[in-house]
Amino acid sequence: MEKKTYPLYYGDKLMPWAKGTVVKGAKGFVFLAGTEGTNPKSHNIKLYEQEGPTFIEVLEGAEAQTRMALEKIKSWLEELGSSLDNIVKMTCYVVDPQGFPDGVGSSTTWVKARKVMNEFFKEHCPDLCWDKSPLTLDLIGVAGLGSKDLLIEIAVTAVLPDS
Repeated sequence: MEKKTYPLYYGDKLMPWAKGTVVKGAKGFVFLAGTEGTNPKSHNIKLYEQEGPTFIEVLEGAEAQTRMALEKIKSWLEELGSSLDNIVKMTCYVVDPQGFPDGVGSSTTWVKARKVMNEFFKEHCPDLCWDKSPLTLDLIGVAGLGSKDLLIEIAVTAVLPDS
């Protein structure tokens, strides 16, 4: 399998997202649903069978939510036969209590999440660090997510390697 991510430059400055990724020879794709920073041990199946308040523990703060979402993404990709190295597209949905007066990219939530993402990738997949070969990434500001206190949700597409 061959995967090539094409960086995006504005002038001489490398942007923290890529313009696109081309994959040749992969045996398939993995599409992960939006993944959020909730405690997986708190999920109660009865939540989906009843109305009323949810029984999902949302972690506090953008940093903790981002790290938990990335840990789940890493685990789920490996469970499904792929890995962080094989991510070809990431979409981040961001809520910010202050809104987005200067755009989503400069929101408090995104600045905190982006720092955690880069630290996570340095630890688990250095090739995806934003100063090396940043991911193809969409950043979308939203008014709300699935639970009241969620600040970030991350969806990824990865390839299944040929071996």
